[in-house]
Amino acid sequence: MTGHGFGVVRPLPGNGLVAYTGGLLLVCDSAESAADALLEALRETAESGGDGRALARRAAQVLAANMAGDPATCAVAGPVGDGVAVLVSGSASATVTTPGGDTRLAGSDSLTWADRLVTGPVDRVELSLPGVGSPHHAVRLDGGVVHGGGLIGDLTDQPAPQPPAPARMLTSEMPATGLHMEPDLIQPPAQQPPPAPPEPVQQPAEQRPPYPLADQPPLTPGPHSGPQPAHSGPQPIHPAPEPPPYQPEPSYQPEPSYQPEPSYQQQDSGYHEPPAYLTPPEPPYPPAQEQQPSLPEQQQFPTYDEPQPAGNGSGDHPVPQHMGPPDHYDQPAPPVLGPPDQFDHPGPPQQEQPEQGDRPMVYGVDCKNDHFNDPRVPYCAVCGIALVQRTLVPYKGPRPSLGVLILDDGTALPLESDYLLGRDPERAPEVAGGSARPAKVTSPDGSVSRRHLRVALDGWDVNLVDLGSVNGTQIQPPGDPNFYDIPPNEPVTIAPGTTVRVGVSRTLRFEAHRG
Repeated sequence: MTGHGFGVVRPLPGNGLVAYTGGLLLVCDSAESAADALLEALRETAESGGDGRALARRAAQVLAANMAGDPATCAVAGPVGDGVAVLVSGSASATVTTPGGDTRLAGSDSLTWADRLVTGPVDRVELSLPGVGSPHHAVRLDGGVVHGGGLIGDLTDQPAPQPPAPARMLTSEMPATGLHMEPDLIQPPAQQPPPAPPEPVQQPAEQRPPYPLADQPPLTPGPHSGPQPAHSGPQPIHPAPEPPPYQPEPSYQPEPSYQPEPSYQQQDSGYHEPPAYLTPPEPPYPPAQEQQPSLPEQQQFPTYDEPQPAGNGSGDHPVPQHMGPPDHYDQPAPPVLGPPDQFDHPGPPQQEQPEQGDRPMVYGVDCKNDHFNDPRVPYCAVCGIALVQRTLVPYKGPRPSLGVLILDDGTALPLESDYLLGRDPERAPEVAGGSARPAKVTSPDGSVSRRHLRVALDGWDVNLVDLGSVNGTQIQPPGDPNFYDIPPNEPVTIAPGTTVRVGVSRTLRFEAHRG
């Protein structure tokens, strides 16, 4: 997006109302009762310098106040950075074109309205009502409100720049007075060329002015003085071809000042000859060979054969030797431990794992009270007992609940699977496909999108993914008084105790205690 809005805006034929003010777009049905309120929201947002996100929030407030009947048919759009925020309702639709493809929004996909923040760069934005016509290449809208069925903002078709104003008045615009003169406009007559410098051939030899040729002898009458009267006639402009009188070349022919040239060549050749310039870098290199003895130390790890202390109820079964020395590998993550099927652990046998339902299988460790934990934590998340990593053997088991999300209204969401939070999550494709559970979150200011936030569980981590919501998602890490925006469509891992703000006014908190 640009600071000037959507480039060239062209209205589409139709029976509705289209408006373009302050870089913000609006399309609505002229028969809607909320049309005047939407136009007023557009005008106030543009006057206050708001962007597309502020316009979408104001439009959502207008639509929320007119929910008595069917949803109003309207669509708004405005720039947000290099992207665009779009809101559609009713039978209106919007299409945003980016280098990665088209993003289409339809108000019929939601029970209320649909909004989206499409990240840039954006090439084209189209808002349309039912029965819209095709644009005309000669019609454009620079601002205001007109009848139409849609708008197209084309950023690839920028308006032509205006020609610059003339720097001064034209001659025809000057006052007709003889006292007014423009020196730079006065030209000499075309038939009178500028006077040529006097030529020495027109003067007698004894009256020739002394030119700066001190090393030359004075001119003597000779072959050049005979034909001089022939050149003093009416042909001074085209003299006969002869050597020009101003030739200072003979005075500059000697080149004593350029004789130091050989000295530079000698210095250049002498710079490369002494070997002393090449020898200083040599002393640092031989000590580098002393670092080679550190390589055999890496070969000592496979020969580690100290008996490992049995723990975690492992009985007489020693820890497999391929795990390496635990003192040197402080990485309890599962990939370092090798294939899980090779561990001999008294935990649940492999053949009993499918009986755990649809809970995913993850690597973990048991505390002394047989609570299954994340192998990276120092204390048990249930009983709080210390976990001594060197005495624990990770194995693959069903993942327990990772905690709970507590909304500001007291609603608790146990973190056993993914969730999709929003104003209308039941109709989201993630919920329809069974990959996430719906969690309906609404706000009186309309700042929560239809598909706003996804809570995705990955192993033992709790991730947040903002689904391109218009008003965004912010997090407040534990112990930090500030909120920070999370980027759209990118997973962000949160720690226990994090507060999450959805939209403008709704919040929730992540608690990891499973008690």
